[in-house]
Amino acid sequence: MEFQRTHGCGELRLEDENKSVTLAGWVKRTRDHGKLIFVDLRDRSGFVQVVADYDRDRSIFEMAESLRSEYVIALRGTVNRRSSDTVNPNLKTGEVEIRVDELQVLNESKTPPFYIEDGINVDENIRLRYRYLDLRRPEMLERLKLRHNTIKTIRDNLDEQGFVEVETPVLTRSTPEGARDYLVPFRHQPGSFFALPQSPQLFKQLLMVSGLERYFQIARCFRDEDLRADRQPEFTQVDMEVSFADRGKIFQIVETMLGQVWERIKGEKIPSFDCLTYYDAMNRFGVDKPDLRFGMELIDISEPAAQSEFRVFTQSVEKEGVVKGLRVPGGGSYSRKQIDDLTLKAQELGASGLAWVVITSEGWKSPIAKFFTPGLMEEIGKKVGAEENDLLLFVAEDWETTCHVLGQLRLILGKELEFEEESKFVWVIDFPLLEYNSEDKRYYSMHHPFTAPLEEDMPKLDEAPLKVRAQAYDLVLDGVEIGGGSIRISQRNIQEKMFSLLGINPDEAQEKFGFLLEAFEYGAPPHGGIAFGLDRLIMLLAGDQSIRDIIPFPKTAGGNCLMTGAPSPVAPSQLKELKIKIDE
Repeated sequence: MEFQRTHGCGELRLEDENKSVTLAGWVKRTRDHGKLIFVDLRDRSGFVQVVADYDRDRSIFEMAESLRSEYVIALRGTVNRRSSDTVNPNLKTGEVEIRVDELQVLNESKTPPFYIEDGINVDENIRLRYRYLDLRRPEMLERLKLRHNTIKTIRDNLDEQGFVEVETPVLTRSTPEGARDYLVPFRHQPGSFFALPQSPQLFKQLLMVSGLERYFQIARCFRDEDLRADRQPEFTQVDMEVSFADRGKIFQIVETMLGQVWERIKGEKIPSFDCLTYYDAMNRFGVDKPDLRFGMELIDISEPAAQSEFRVFTQSVEKEGVVKGLRVPGGGSYSRKQIDDLTLKAQELGASGLAWVVITSEGWKSPIAKFFTPGLMEEIGKKVGAEENDLLLFVAEDWETTCHVLGQLRLILGKELEFEEESKFVWVIDFPLLEYNSEDKRYYSMHHPFTAPLEEDMPKLDEAPLKVRAQAYDLVLDGVEIGGGSIRISQRNIQEKMFSLLGINPDEAQEKFGFLLEAFEYGAPPHGGIAFGLDRLIMLLAGDQSIRDIIPFPKTAGGNCLMTGAPSPVAPSQLKELKIKIDE
């Protein structure tokens, strides 16, 4: 017999009573109650209880007895009202059940390696090995729906804002700067390779030269980076570019888009957006992606510290370093071992040590208290907002190290505090254009080589490159960077100047980027854009801790696909065809 479904399992309600329905799905579990077999049937819409009655049809009852977990079945039956004492209030279909009239097993199943239900405690590698089973679990199906609805909302909104979706090439050329490329050999030109795109950056800029004005793409990107727990070698980003736009216009477009995402996906108004310069973010929070849901700001106490007799502090100030303090509310109850562990952590992060003070009713309790007068103690206490039973932590190093060390300690200690419930967005702007690598003895782009300097900083490009600020911006949500972009360079002479600062000589620039430089000579409009890590954004929307939970088929932290066994060796005949030899 053939079955064409009339309803989803999770769609049936009391108003469907006495209807004849056709269902299909997976057996979640069976329960034998003598002459009644109860089957929980699941499809992507939810669950419903199915009943096979021995007295009604013995052959169907015997077939139901043979059912096992994850068998695929189809059935016809009648929707019945459950008796009041058997209603399941925790199930949307809990007021009804299906009395089976016809039943067919479409496919049997081996016993799954884990239960197909929410909240399972199973090693992630097992889940990834059997990802197709993991995705049957309701919470995983909900994540796929969340991903779909988020992408649809973004597409709809950007369409309303006048954007055109354009697909850019996946096979392109390898370019310097940034992470390593994944290379694809080209059989027709032995020794030549395509590269998989790390981003559509150059193509979207060329689309601005073409006059498209507003472009976006749900883009697949690939980066052969050193592996990290929350990075993937392939990922998805929401990529966009706009002509004739300044930073403020980009912000307006993004905030409008995310506002609709929050409204449709979370059912709430999006929180307001703060804005910090890179310097303020580092100076106050120690990181360029600050979590603003809790306080504990870094406080500069260099001036009173320099008046103390504590040589660690005074020498740091004399060497043009800084002394900063971090107040830990209620940290006065920390044990000495906990403080020692914080000291070790500070040293791991680059500090030579960590000074500490516990605020008591009698004053400072600390090994360094003897180096400070009561007046200095009071002044420092006021600066950091100290209260009784607080723990104060101090680092004295150069500005970058001090900010970094205390910023990381702030994040570690902040997890013990109560966060504000409302999420916090913050734009971080005015990043340095360049950073200097003392080992390589050369400059690198803080973002990428196509980022424009701030107009007022252009004269510094020659005399003080490290003081030049970029027209770059990141969007941070609850301490996680979800997007980054910039106003781009759109003039050939400035782009060539940037390449020169990065140590890319004119011949190399022409070879790698000649097409872009030439395009700038044909009326390139001023333009800028941004890209969002879609996986990371959806992770935050779902309240998850790992992007692997919201990617349908992710790689492990080691970059492998446990399900398919990729990456894997290829046949010698394939290598021969590509003119490639493996160096053993």
